[in-house]
Amino acid sequence: MMTDVDVLARLALEGWTALPDQGFVGMIGPFFSREVEGRPHFAFPTDDRHHNLRGVLQGGALMTFADRSLGASTRFFTQAPRVTTIQLDVSFIDAVQIGEVVEAAPELSRATRSVVFVRTELKVGARLVATAQGIWKILA
Repeated sequence: MMTDVDVLARLALEGWTALPDQGFVGMIGPFFSREVEGRPHFAFPTDDRHHNLRGVLQGGALMTFADRSLGASTRFFTQAPRVTTIQLDVSFIDAVQIGEVVEAAPELSRATRSVVFVRTELKVGARLVATAQGIWKILA
């Protein structure tokens, strides 16, 4: 298994940039982003801070990553400076082992003037570990 430093170095070499956050996400992150073919992509390198009692990724950490990825994508797709989560649905499909990197490539489902619907698959490599979809409100 790669060390945390190895994973962060690999992400940097692959063009990922850490998303700054001084709040809650700053305590469990960093999360990373990059643009691929005009779409935002996100990465979450997991480490020992993220495990649950079974020794795999805590579901709440995965939900936080989904929320942040979908929210950032909403801002990307709409160019809105501020949005807030109205609803988030996450379905867990497979356990994430500590040390794995979870990735998301959100898609815009629909956008109105004030509400945006987005969805994503959360994957470790080609393995689907969760799906997430939600509704975001564009704030004035």
